[in-house]
Amino acid sequence: MRPIPNLRWYICGLLFLATTINYIDRQVLGLLKPMLAGELGWSEADYGWITFAFQTAYALGLLLSGRALDLIGTRSGFAIAITVWSIAAMGHALARSAGGFAAARFALGIGEAANFPACIKTVTEWFPARERALAVGILNSGSNVGAIVAPLVVPIIAVRWGWQAAFVITGAIGFLWLALWLLLYRKPEEHPRLAPTELAFIREGRETLAVALPPIPWSHLFAVRSTWAFVIGKFLTDPVWWFYLFWLPGFLNRTHGLNILQMGVPLITIYLSADAGSIAGGWLSSTLLKRGWSLNAARKTTMLICALAVVPVMLVSRLGDNLWGTVALISLAT
Repeated sequence: MRPIPNLRWYICGLLFLATTINYIDRQVLGLLKPMLAGELGWSEADYGWITFAFQTAYALGLLLSGRALDLIGTRSGFAIAITVWSIAAMGHALARSAGGFAAARFALGIGEAANFPACIKTVTEWFPARERALAVGILNSGSNVGAIVAPLVVPIIAVRWGWQAAFVITGAIGFLWLALWLLLYRKPEEHPRLAPTELAFIREGRETLAVALPPIPWSHLFAVRSTWAFVIGKFLTDPVWWFYLFWLPGFLNRTHGLNILQMGVPLITIYLSADAGSIAGGWLSSTLLKRGWSLNAARKTTMLICALAVVPVMLVSRLGDNLWGTVALISLAT
């Protein structure tokens, strides 16, 4: 069989698509909340428990999926994960109560949690150390693309064919990805379409890393200050992003009277602003380093500026029905 040139980047493309699908599937419920709440009679508390089910499952899945992938292998492990979350995503269409949606949401969280551990493991297998940051950046951008695509596509499907179709169609996309994954993915050493020169390039630096980075026990990680700094930072910042992802469509509907077709542009504006902020934060930190700032000062200054940008969002409640003023402040915060 003829080798496929630059096969590792095709693999990276699959990871990008998986992450995009991952974020589309998790957003469908939030986008359809105004429609579902009216039809099924949910309260805000009911919706809160539904999102809690997803978050709980996602946290558990993150703790377990990495070890499971090590035992099962990347190819089979990722295939199982996307099968679970695609079935769960489609299963939302069968729910008729808050409890039913919570059960579907829990299953979705368990499956979706494996996406990023599987992606990182794939990058480690398929890329030399010098290219891994770029590969991770590409696959991670799928989360932003998914957040932008979902508000464009999901409301149109729901209005035209019903909310059940929105869950079924978006969930079914995962099975198309699964077919491509099983067709294309093997470990580099086992792939019949990988050129020997590319395999040698992928292997570059593996031996050095293996010697330089021996296994580290969990107990040692918990004794390192930077571990706790990272954990606390994620504990404080992640809920903000999840809050916007799950509750923002309902807020725009309730406060500004937008139906699910009208909220697409405001949501996309906010998510694009979040992307721009991510890029700007990286640029500012790098620029300060180039100007002679210490790593500690450059990163903490950047984080301080970003943290201060969140403060004006408290004024949203004073803007009344000023939609684009609200969008501007939320965009600044994200």
